[in-house]
Amino acid sequence: MPKIAKILTAIEVKRITKVGWHAVGGVAGLLLQVREPAKASSPIPRSWILRVRIGEERKAIGLGPYPQVSLSEAREHAKKLVVDARKGVNLVTRKRTERSALLAAAAKNRTFEECAAAYMNTHSSDYTNEKHRKQWASTLKAYANPVIGKLLVADISMRHVLDVLLQDTNHRNGKEGKLWEVKTETAKRLLDRIRTIMDYAIVNEYRTGTNPATWKGYLDTQLPSPKGLQQIRHQPALPYEKIGNFMGCLRRNDSISAKALEFLMLTGVRSGSVRNANWDEIDFQKKLWIVPAEHTKAGREHRVPLQPQAIKLLESLTRTASGQKIFPSPTGKSLSDMALSQLMRGMKERGELTDKAVPHGFRTTFRVWAAEQTNYPDEIRKVASMHSVNDSVKEAYQRTDLLEKRRYLMNDWADFIESSITDQQKNQRKRRKT
Repeated sequence: MPKIAKILTAIEVKRITKVGWHAVGGVAGLLLQVREPAKASSPIPRSWILRVRIGEERKAIGLGPYPQVSLSEAREHAKKLVVDARKGVNLVTRKRTERSALLAAAAKNRTFEECAAAYMNTHSSDYTNEKHRKQWASTLKAYANPVIGKLLVADISMRHVLDVLLQDTNHRNGKEGKLWEVKTETAKRLLDRIRTIMDYAIVNEYRTGTNPATWKGYLDTQLPSPKGLQQIRHQPALPYEKIGNFMGCLRRNDSISAKALEFLMLTGVRSGSVRNANWDEIDFQKKLWIVPAEHTKAGREHRVPLQPQAIKLLESLTRTASGQKIFPSPTGKSLSDMALSQLMRGMKERGELTDKAVPHGFRTTFRVWAAEQTNYPDEIRKVASMHSVNDSVKEAYQRTDLLEKRRYLMNDWADFIESSITDQQKNQRKRRKT
């Protein structure tokens, strides 16, 4: 007959420190495993083992560490496993299956913060620029993460999304209220970003069911339409009638920021395209600036016809052998997005600019001038401003970017600026004589 192990007490088990496997009795095959500690000062590692016959073999099944699993708990668990083994259950296979299920469940336990970080990392190449990526991260950090950041995406409901959108906040103009009402445009973008991240979680099977950030049929039943709340705020722009005086003052400034701003005014493109422009984008022979897709908001390459005034400006710039940037910062990198704004604020403080205006507003100055002072077709004016034609039929059949027709428009724009400067100088001389 097999030897029956003595039934040890909890105190007797606690005293076992010899390395090896020790029968503790109470259940056949229940053992306390004692191993060598990793260091002399480390506690002695001990754990429960059940040796049980599965088929034709005897297998060792781990029941957990001692003393976290007590003697009584180990005996109770072992008794159940022995009964299952006698019924023909393969304990090894079942444990492996249960462990896989636990790991799979744990892998799906992702928080909103974790999903947001994973999504932004995966789509890092999708952002038009670093500023766009930072805006994504900053809005989530400021408004979403404090409310839902630590929640599992599987547990986030529409109520949680509403808590984000209806949190109390302050507008920079001093107005207090709910985020959706006080900072409607910010809240609208935030909602789009939350919805995108929750879509990411659903596709990756971190959650199931409806996206809790869905607007139509869900959130639109709980919140007023953003169209009725937000006021359209256009970028303040200089009237084209005053561009002569402004350009005259600007040309007295020899800074690289002033040169970049003048180039922006002549070409009618966005600030980011100008600040990131490289010399290899310029074709002096063809009088052409080819803006690469990564430097445009639309993500498409754009050709800009350069007027004689723009070519003259570029030829006046100092070009180093190692420098690629046309308008470099002191460190040789791209100018910051604040460089041109600070330049205009300084001009306003000195009285060189009397109107409220920002660099981006010169695109409006150009468009208003083109609409009011020229007869160029709308599609030419839109393409010149790097805008889509917004007509599916025209975009389908108009495969040209109207470069040569735009060249006439841009030349007229540059000539208008020059004539405005001349007129302004004449008026100043007349005033001095009187």
